[in-house]
Amino acid sequence: MKTKLRFRQVHLDFHTSEAINDVGAEFDPQEFANVFSEAHVDSVTCFARCHHGWLYYDSKLFPERIHPHLSHRNLLGEQIEACHARNIRVPVYITVQWDHYTVNMHPEWRVVAADGNFNGTPLYEAGFYRYLCVNTPYRDFLKAQTQEILEMFPVDGIFFDIVQPVDCSCGACRSAMEAAGVEPSDAEARRSFGLRSINAFKHDMAVFVRWFNPDCTIFYNAGHIGPRHRSIREAYTHFELESLPGGGWGYMHFPLTVRYARNLGLDCMGMTGKFHTSWGDFHSFKNPAALQYEVFNMLALGAKCSIGDQLHPSGKISKPTYDLIGSVYAEVEKKEPWCAEAGPVVEIGVFTPEEFQGASLERLPPALIGAVRMLTEGGHQFNVLDSYSLLDDYQVLVLPDDIPVSLLFAEKLRNYLKNGGRIIASYRSGLRDIGDKFALPELGINYQGLAPYSPDFLVPTGEIGKGLPETEHVMYLRGLEVAVLPGTEILAEVVVPYFNRTYRHFCSHRHTPSSGNVGYPGIVRSGNVIYFAHPIFSQYNENAPRWCKTLLLNALDLLLPEPLVRHSGPSTLQVTVNEQKEHNRWVMHLLHYIPERRSQTIDILEDVIPLFQIGISVKTPWMVENITLVPQQEVIPFQVANERTLFNLPRLDGHQMIEIKFI
Repeated sequence: MKTKLRFRQVHLDFHTSEAINDVGAEFDPQEFANVFSEAHVDSVTCFARCHHGWLYYDSKLFPERIHPHLSHRNLLGEQIEACHARNIRVPVYITVQWDHYTVNMHPEWRVVAADGNFNGTPLYEAGFYRYLCVNTPYRDFLKAQTQEILEMFPVDGIFFDIVQPVDCSCGACRSAMEAAGVEPSDAEARRSFGLRSINAFKHDMAVFVRWFNPDCTIFYNAGHIGPRHRSIREAYTHFELESLPGGGWGYMHFPLTVRYARNLGLDCMGMTGKFHTSWGDFHSFKNPAALQYEVFNMLALGAKCSIGDQLHPSGKISKPTYDLIGSVYAEVEKKEPWCAEAGPVVEIGVFTPEEFQGASLERLPPALIGAVRMLTEGGHQFNVLDSYSLLDDYQVLVLPDDIPVSLLFAEKLRNYLKNGGRIIASYRSGLRDIGDKFALPELGINYQGLAPYSPDFLVPTGEIGKGLPETEHVMYLRGLEVAVLPGTEILAEVVVPYFNRTYRHFCSHRHTPSSGNVGYPGIVRSGNVIYFAHPIFSQYNENAPRWCKTLLLNALDLLLPEPLVRHSGPSTLQVTVNEQKEHNRWVMHLLHYIPERRSQTIDILEDVIPLFQIGISVKTPWMVENITLVPQQEVIPFQVANERTLFNLPRLDGHQMIEIKFI
């Protein structure tokens, strides 16, 4: 049965140094729980063991690991009891791969890099980021400590933190690799083994936890959810998408990740923080508008909400922090009836290159970020897919820049096209796994190789160039040279420069201008397939040329002339549509918040800029009974024309939900 998460969670860090005295001395269980209750919080993750390695309960198995200055020997138990008395869930936090105490006591359990050195924070630098290997006897200790928690407390859930594949060459891993026929000196083989090892660990721990508690939630955190989680999702009860915009994730990580994770059959929770930057940023406060946006965006994308905080070492909870959190969660509580059991209404599927980057993935694919940006700015409704996803519900598939196509995947895409589907592909997408030719004849092109010139120039004409002047537009990133097959239409040609910029011949500051000579096709159409020879999605992620987005949106207009949503607002307006089948209604979310790069390191969101008189057109499959602004219950007029429902939103202040009730 699918786990149903609550909507208003706090993830309460408590990584507390042994150099601090009187830990928890000012903790008051009633005040602790009352503050959460008054802030409309209905779930709080509390700590059993932190990254410093200390325990925050009266352990009988490991008394030496109890924080040496802990005033309340049963801090965790008191937190659970007080919160349960107010119907607040308390999942329990247990660190896994980072533990400063254990690393110092058992260096033989540490992850070893390929050069023979220990992995993680150097010895004389501050930080507990030294990895432990779960293939060592450390796993036995972890199980014993987890068992003690499950037997001592009424556990609502376990949050295992820092559970990720590592490239480990410790003795235990080398022995296991050799026993499995894996060559330990092969870096890629080691990384693949690391992924298999951590998945086996998750399976093992899930079975272990279930032996003692068949009902609690289980989550393993690694800071990101992606295609590698598909094969291991049965070890989870749900997904928590850690994504603090100021902490390195940025504002694109969550919307990109949740559009994939929500398709894996488990309930999803977004996780931001109250911090101005990231975890451990004591006595900082996120701007209220930023916290509103981050939390309301979770609702708009079908996720529950979690806000990260860190309890002060004294144990006294910060009332101003929960005034901030409560101001947002009070609004979430009002909005919940239109968010519960809601699923996304989408018409476009975007494949993620992450699937094909294997165990060596270190960052989000730039092409996917660019695709999510362009489609969001265009008001389109979409999911992020992998090659195992079902395709029947999507009218258009997008293969951004670097989606290799195996024989099996090619057959799946071919069947999709035969059933009336449409595809947009760019650059290397559609090439066979080995990259020598296109796997899909339906693209209507032959592979010739890398384009001989870069930068070169697209000249948009006709429908593909709508809104752009019919002249050269520079394409900064090198594309491919392709030749069209019979019946393929060239939508835009590539005009080449006089020469490539080298030390032998160059012109001006940056790149050589157009020679006026046509070189090769730039955008082509073959039936229901449009192909871009340039990596337009990666390009948009890099420096956002408006013409790249315009060309992509024009291609969608050609293949999807009646999109689900149109609106008259600016490109900064975000629109999503969710369906509540039980209530026979759609719920549209409109958000208008604009993060700005006001600093050197992070985007800042401080002001809410209202919009007025937004015209909205929705392609509705059934007769509409009424349209209502919720939760304020204000009915607004609408009209129907050409199978589209048209209405006007008088004013948008940050976030507005609109109920479309069907007859």
